[in-house]
Amino acid sequence: MTTAEMTVFESLESNVRGYCRSWPTLFDTAQGSWIRDGSGRDYLDFFAGAGALNYGHNNPVLKQALIDYISRDGITHGLDMSTVAKQQLLETIDTVLLDPRGLDYKVQFPGPTGANAVEAALKLARKITGRTTILNFTNAFHGMTLGALSVTGNATKRAGAGVPLVHVNPMPYDGYLEGADELAWMEKVLDDGSSGVDKPAAVIVETVQGEGGVNVARAEWLKRLSELCAARDILLIVDDVQMGCGRTGPFFSFEIAGITPDIVTLSKSIGGYGMPLALVLMRRELDQWAPGEHNGTFRGNNPAFVTATAALEHFWSDTRLAEGTAAKGARIHKSFSELSENYDGVSTRGRGLVHGLVFDEPSEANKVSRIAFEQGLLVETSGAEDEVVKLLPPLTITDDELDHGLGILGNAVDMARGGN
Repeated sequence: MTTAEMTVFESLESNVRGYCRSWPTLFDTAQGSWIRDGSGRDYLDFFAGAGALNYGHNNPVLKQALIDYISRDGITHGLDMSTVAKQQLLETIDTVLLDPRGLDYKVQFPGPTGANAVEAALKLARKITGRTTILNFTNAFHGMTLGALSVTGNATKRAGAGVPLVHVNPMPYDGYLEGADELAWMEKVLDDGSSGVDKPAAVIVETVQGEGGVNVARAEWLKRLSELCAARDILLIVDDVQMGCGRTGPFFSFEIAGITPDIVTLSKSIGGYGMPLALVLMRRELDQWAPGEHNGTFRGNNPAFVTATAALEHFWSDTRLAEGTAAKGARIHKSFSELSENYDGVSTRGRGLVHGLVFDEPSEANKVSRIAFEQGLLVETSGAEDEVVKLLPPLTITDDELDHGLGILGNAVDMARGGN
């Protein structure tokens, strides 16, 4: 990036900007799994818009649907008015996602972000139960607005709220206590009238904690959590904002556990093309909103309805994408397991096409990410101390592209450790 190009960002854009500091170049175009900067250099994208681009950049099927819609002067902004684009999306959600899985959910369109979907879910749970407390989990991340921050674990992010984050109680996530039974502790404090933990309105959980460091909940743990909540009349909210839309293999990340959450939040890749869109799915009897009780100016992003419909129809009418994601995930696991065996203080964890390479020394993860960028690969870090190199490649990535990126990562680890 030239000095003049840097100057405009430094002089006019807020200091809050983040990703541009890790990847200091001026991006211009993108296609599939690749993104190109203004000088014509290509980067393989293992970031995919933090999971908002599961189908890659400018997917031609989704792009054509969007172009056709705009060309015929289809409605762009519609608040929550009934439109043809919304009708088609709702019908597709029912026929492609809900009915085949036996899910009897109502669909809410909140403001078009994951955080807004979480806010809506928390508000709804409190409205239905009349209780105020929400149980969240260690290392969780649910968004940067106040309600979402209250159920987020990271101390630095929470501190940015500037006010007390109340009416929540954190519980240990699967594996947090390193061998102890986390749910036994949770059951104990819920059933003990002297524990100091009020009966909650809901429990909110990610099946894989992406921002928290690619912490993976076991299927049996999720099933027990679901049963624990049901037995105590506590609503279970699954935050599938980043791990839904096929990131872990099946469309919903909770499918592996055979559970049916009371409420599900979706955003990021639900719009298909990377445009803002969010959904809240709720059991039919839980739809107790009064008209307009949770609203927002941009909850009617009709172009995103169009690309969401196209994505569901094109990618989720059969099992090919889910099967491909599982196979590519196994490819990453094999590569990362070999790295873990070859280098002390390195381990791996993940599911589907979200995987983490975990470093005992946190600074090494940042070093690997920086070297990877220099070698033409975009990959971010996550975890409490940014100790995890986190992979979120497009689900549509080819095997050759995946192997190319894994090769760059392997070289980056070697260079970070002082190899040639």
